[in-house]
Amino acid sequence: MNQTGEILILTGAPGSGKTTVAQALARLPGSPKVHLHSDDFWHFIKNGAIEPYLPEAHEQNRIVVDVLAQAAEGYARGGYFVIVDGIIGPWFLTAFERIPAVVHYVVLRPALDEAIRRCRERGGNTLTDPGPIAELHRQLSSLGSLERHALPIDAHSREDTLGAVAAAIRSGGFRLTYRDAAPTE
Repeated sequence: MNQTGEILILTGAPGSGKTTVAQALARLPGSPKVHLHSDDFWHFIKNGAIEPYLPEAHEQNRIVVDVLAQAAEGYARGGYFVIVDGIIGPWFLTAFERIPAVVHYVVLRPALDEAIRRCRERGGNTLTDPGPIAELHRQLSSLGSLERHALPIDAHSREDTLGAVAAAIRSGGFRLTYRDAAPTE
């Protein structure tokens, strides 16, 4: 992959394989690449953090995504292909619209039961509660004008998903335009 100076926002509900695919993409030969894991940006808040899936976290989440977008822009300006991995719904895209770089937006869309199963199996300090997983899945299941950015991955292996994401980027069909960014939540 040789998308120097471009940004990929790789999103989807918890359990969709975002981080696995992002890490694999970052290791592909070609242009220099940076993987920005959005969870890290939330974990930088050490005092007063609000779980990002709670409604009262709106202002915190907006700030975190703004900082994430600024970091992505800096790396892209430096000639890196930047992979932003996290739950970046359409309501956060305005943070990326001012960036003078090509921005790809790919929404991985597994079946809900598969997403819940993956979250429960991965262990560690991760989201396993089916309620928030289902709500985030619902929010990313109806993208309106951004529906063309959805990539169904129900029967995909990890390798199939990686190939589908790489093909989506190469196609140019998942690029954001300024009119795509939606300020609503």
